[in-house]
Amino acid sequence: MSSQRIPEIKIEKVKKSTKIAVVTAIWNQDLTDKMLEECLKTLKEFGLKPVSIRVSGSFELVAATKQAFLKKFDAVIALGVVLRGETPHFEYVSSAVTNGLTQIAADTGKPIGFGVLTCDNHEQAKARAGFPGSIENKGKESALAVLQSLNEHKKLG
Repeated sequence: MSSQRIPEIKIEKVKKSTKIAVVTAIWNQDLTDKMLEECLKTLKEFGLKPVSIRVSGSFELVAATKQAFLKKFDAVIALGVVLRGETPHFEYVSSAVTNGLTQIAADTGKPIGFGVLTCDNHEQAKARAGFPGSIENKGKESALAVLQSLNEHKKLG
């Protein structure tokens, strides 16, 4: 386990008209529901009203993210959980989601909050999903990362 934590981020004022989509997988729903709750709570603290949609699994986050940008959203937060199993499925899905979201970010130049947990088991994921006593809060962290990116992108004109 890494001892790295998200750095303290100072978020400047965010325009209330900022359009953010939160795309969440329903696979491992007990975990993704908590991540979504923490993400939405964080965005609402900044006065934002994100659009939340659900997709079946983490693989489907890629197409939904692309669609959100085609619909003129300013940023997307992708939330999902991929757990290692007995087959290579974990590697394929983890790589596909990471590569797909990376490509969309590169193509659009728009921020994507990467809140996809890739863990060996349910316990590791739960420890990162923002439950009481969790060592991480990936829903909150993904929201803050997107807000920080939006602020920094403004500086580029």
